[in-house]
Amino acid sequence: MALVYRAVCRRASSLACRLHSTYVKKMRYLNELKEDDTLCRQAWTSGTFYLFHNFSPFLQKVGRKYLVPQLSAAEMKRILEKFRETEQRLDKSVLIGCSDKHVPHFALDLGVLEKSAIESELKGLFTDLRKALFVVDGKDSPLLASAQSLLRWHESHQYCSKTGQPTEKNISGSKRVCPASGVTYYPQVSPVVITLVSDGSRCLLARQPSFPQGMYTALSGFCDMGENVEETVRREVAEEVGLEVESLWYSASQHWPFPSSCLMIACHALVSAQQAEISMDSLELEEARWFDLEEIVEGLKREPKSSKQHDGSLLPWFPPKQAIAHQLICEWVKQQTS
Repeated sequence: MALVYRAVCRRASSLACRLHSTYVKKMRYLNELKEDDTLCRQAWTSGTFYLFHNFSPFLQKVGRKYLVPQLSAAEMKRILEKFRETEQRLDKSVLIGCSDKHVPHFALDLGVLEKSAIESELKGLFTDLRKALFVVDGKDSPLLASAQSLLRWHESHQYCSKTGQPTEKNISGSKRVCPASGVTYYPQVSPVVITLVSDGSRCLLARQPSFPQGMYTALSGFCDMGENVEETVRREVAEEVGLEVESLWYSASQHWPFPSSCLMIACHALVSAQQAEISMDSLELEEARWFDLEEIVEGLKREPKSSKQHDGSLLPWFPPKQAIAHQLICEWVKQQTS
């Protein structure tokens, strides 16, 4: 038995090493593409391209599913030639990842071309990213979010803040450099805390005026300069709903492209049940209220289109599963029922 056990352990260890090796090779290959313009340009020929038009991703509907087409280099060349664009347009593309088999993924915005003509040629639609993230397959959502964030960053950083001179993008899009000053600019993300507050038996959800009708979600806010995550959670909860956090713990994180490239840091926070009266900041929130377990369970089953009642009133519904707020709510339900 001891020999069998050791053999199984060796096999498991070998598999783990191979998986680790695959990941390491993939990350190092991506880093080479980011730093080596010549290598990255060569990678276009074997890569795939995600298309955008003014930051809206291109989707195709097949049956009831929405797919994100990945165009080959040959297909990209054909499209560019058809619309009288040169291959130099590919210089505007950005590297957004690669497959385990080292197939690079690029994103390219074709906002200079006529949208309807491209849609007709490729038999699909350029779709608002907010909608796209909730209808495409889960594996495609992060790539689309990253792609739009990077494309937007390049659009808004075309000039050096020190000299006012134009900056130049490297081939992968991992940075921009000002030739006049030598200053290098890298894409940045803004840290945001998103916090599900509980008093032990209820959780607190809120909505802003800009939210879709009937949707409630966890509290969120940007980290201030010099703050750590714990300080931001406590401050935001105090500011927005007038409650004092007794304890908090980290859950997970998610890149989120709205309103710009954000890192959503998801936390749970506990407040005292004896001091749980909400004092809402009406400048930021339209409504904030406590939900019991039964309301949360029912709300998770509800979709936006099914939230309207016969009298015209709206039942609460919550962010879909692709949003990290949904994960926080599900974790709270699990805590309550365990």
